[in-house]
Amino acid sequence: MIIKLYNQNKEIINYLIFGILTAIVSLTTYYALVLTILNPNNPIELQIANIISWIVCVTFAYFTNRKYVFISQDKHILKEACRFYLSRLAVLLLDMLLMYILVSRLHYNDKIMKIAIQIIITAANYILSKLLIFKQTKKSNN
Repeated sequence: MIIKLYNQNKEIINYLIFGILTAIVSLTTYYALVLTILNPNNPIELQIANIISWIVCVTFAYFTNRKYVFISQDKHILKEACRFYLSRLAVLLLDMLLMYILVSRLHYNDKIMKIAIQIIITAANYILSKLLIFKQTKKSNN
């Protein structure tokens, strides 16, 4: 029963598993930076921490999404990776905007807002990956 359910929903379940792991990578990187060398009360340092955590988590996400979620067979890995990073860049801008508004302007707790924003980011990233990145890859291989 569980195996059948998993097999019927493998892509979304794997995405959720690796999405959670990606969020953990992002949050761990962000927290490590703001709790040690960067000041989240400084808007520029807040965004630097945000960008560094984005680079680390997107790299992790690309390889896990490629191998375990969408099981890409695209031979043009660099081209696929560029599409992946560009789609994630759009979501980074949303992330930065939300962090700026909620933390720098409205003065909500940066650590709590980062977690809340990760939920929005995870959903947006799945939609972009499914519709723009790995769907194109599957088409090009058929």
